[in-house]
Amino acid sequence: MITPDYCRLLARYNAWQNRQIEKALQAVSLDDLKADHGAFFGSILGTLNHLVWADQMWMSRFDREFEKPEVGVKGSTELFPTLGAWSAERFRMDGALSRWAAELHAIDLTGSFSFYSGSVGCEVSRPIAPCVIHMFNHQTHHRGQLHAMMTKTGLEAPVTDLFLMPDEE
Repeated sequence: MITPDYCRLLARYNAWQNRQIEKALQAVSLDDLKADHGAFFGSILGTLNHLVWADQMWMSRFDREFEKPEVGVKGSTELFPTLGAWSAERFRMDGALSRWAAELHAIDLTGSFSFYSGSVGCEVSRPIAPCVIHMFNHQTHHRGQLHAMMTKTGLEAPVTDLFLMPDEE
């Protein structure tokens, strides 16, 4: 279904997207970052925070040495109060995702695994490959919302096409 190379590519894509978003938001005021745009997680900063939270949650499931977030999904939008605080954790998280992907073997993407889902309130067992795909798809989904919020406020949103990602950065 998926390969370690697929995971490495999408980890690199995710980091590239996050660097572009951070650069585009550097001059935006905190009030504008926190303004409610009617998106699922409300604001630009709330959505950015939720993405870090979700990556932390999935990584804590895929890599048992990775620490699970201390808050649930409802608290995910408030993790980091400023773009600078978000940026520092995002940089750390992108590095963790890249290291995890770099160490994957094909066998790691086979079989099932179990985890507790706070969203459904119970233990869940699923094949691991679709869960890994979901983690990367979830990032792309919410970055689409960020793109819409950024363009709505007159900001230039970053290029998102995977085929336009530079070969090396």
